[in-house]
Amino acid sequence: MAEFKVICCLVVLSWLPLCLAKDVKVTVGGATDVARTDDNFVCATLDWWPVDKCDYGQCPWGMAGIINLDLKNKILSNAIKAFNPLRIRIGGSLQDQVIYKVGDARPVRKCPHFKKRSDGMFGFSWGCLTMDRWDQLNELFNETGVALTFGLNALTGRKRSPDDQDHFIGDWDPQNARDLMSYTISKGYKIDSYELGNELCGSGVSGRVDADQYGKDMIVLKKIIEELYPDPATRPKVLGPAGFYDQKWFETFLQVSGPNVVDGLTHHIYNLGAGVDPTLIHKVQDPYFLDEIAQTHKDVMRTAERFGPWSGPWVGEAGGAYNSGGKDVSHTFANGFWYLDQLGMTSQFDHKVFCRQALIGGNYGLLNTTSFVPNPDYYGALLWHRLMGKHVLATTHDGSAHLRAYSHCSKDKPGVTLILINMSNSTSFNVSVVNDLNIYPVVEQTSGGRQPREEYHLTPKDGNIQSDVLLLNGTPLELTESSDIPEMKPKLVDPSSPIAVAADSIVYSTLRDFRAPACA
Repeated sequence: MAEFKVICCLVVLSWLPLCLAKDVKVTVGGATDVARTDDNFVCATLDWWPVDKCDYGQCPWGMAGIINLDLKNKILSNAIKAFNPLRIRIGGSLQDQVIYKVGDARPVRKCPHFKKRSDGMFGFSWGCLTMDRWDQLNELFNETGVALTFGLNALTGRKRSPDDQDHFIGDWDPQNARDLMSYTISKGYKIDSYELGNELCGSGVSGRVDADQYGKDMIVLKKIIEELYPDPATRPKVLGPAGFYDQKWFETFLQVSGPNVVDGLTHHIYNLGAGVDPTLIHKVQDPYFLDEIAQTHKDVMRTAERFGPWSGPWVGEAGGAYNSGGKDVSHTFANGFWYLDQLGMTSQFDHKVFCRQALIGGNYGLLNTTSFVPNPDYYGALLWHRLMGKHVLATTHDGSAHLRAYSHCSKDKPGVTLILINMSNSTSFNVSVVNDLNIYPVVEQTSGGRQPREEYHLTPKDGNIQSDVLLLNGTPLELTESSDIPEMKPKLVDPSSPIAVAADSIVYSTLRDFRAPACA
């Protein structure tokens, strides 16, 4: 009987009231916002991994690494353009082993390729970014209007401690980074922000730097950027430390670096565990498990408020499951339960940006690693970017924990947009939206009548949450014949009816008549 109910609710969305569904009241606090994101909150990463990056007997990166990626692929450029703009972060585990082939520094002359090396960090030797490749990357970024964050090598000039090979000591040598910046400026390339190092904070991942040393190095980086970019209007931001949250380390780093050095406090999350975990498919649908990371987001927010109020917290890298993601989960519809819930959760904790690992590559790419065809999470991210504004509203409901609800002021248009995520595989919900305490009317009656509600129902093909084909209002989302991202039109619904949220579905809903003073 439960299986019949799910099929009924997925296939016949307009008949949802006839199915057994629970009534839920979602309350939106429209008087004031509770947090604010950046205008370009949604971000995706590009990583350095070479073809032979392998985990669990598979090598899922293929030719998707920064050095090998086909930058002329039409689907790739169209997928980026659709965001207008997309924020992209270049970085990852190997970034602290990348030399830039520019300037006269001695290591630059060799310009090595990444090679497997047992004694290397993450099992690889140092690699090199040529200026020809940098030109090609920037040609794509300029064409598609990317807001670019570039992760700099933070280990140049340092040495391994004789007492601990994972502990790097000494001052950062910024010369190679400075030469890259000078070249970048000479070519007129636009950089939104520079980030120093990757996962070197706290206990580190394969390497670490002390917090006070890193704070001093960030001051050096800030001074270089201020010198090379004298116009504050076009000056790139400074980000760090790009690693897993460690309270004492983060606090010390912010205290040492001091006021107005760090513009974005970046931390990484892989809260789903290893990509090979057989329980991964259950974790992405478990609201109690997903809530465990909320405290970390809140702690980072508090650390920024107390020790770096001039900065704002970012999730600088988040792939869900580490070691390239889960091959049967991370590229499927089911991963949206984790991903879109994280977008909602982090925005509530005043995070300005959320960078998804990865735009392409591994099992967790927004685009398929070989075909470049968008995976379900790509469309979920694109809808968020287009619909959810930067003003975050308090949102609560009286229903099951398996129903997640988040609301923002609508982007560039009147009203409020909600995302409703139903992680239950057997229960659908009829959602009524009200304003908190009924201080303000939910809708405004006009001479032309109430505006219809705009709904985007996301469901998996054939009801299989491990499908990588996404349905929008019952129709598969497929690239056009010219490899363009398909148009995504909402279903217009009578605003007096509840929002029907089927089992195993995600719904974006825009209420144009919702009167929220925070959105005025």
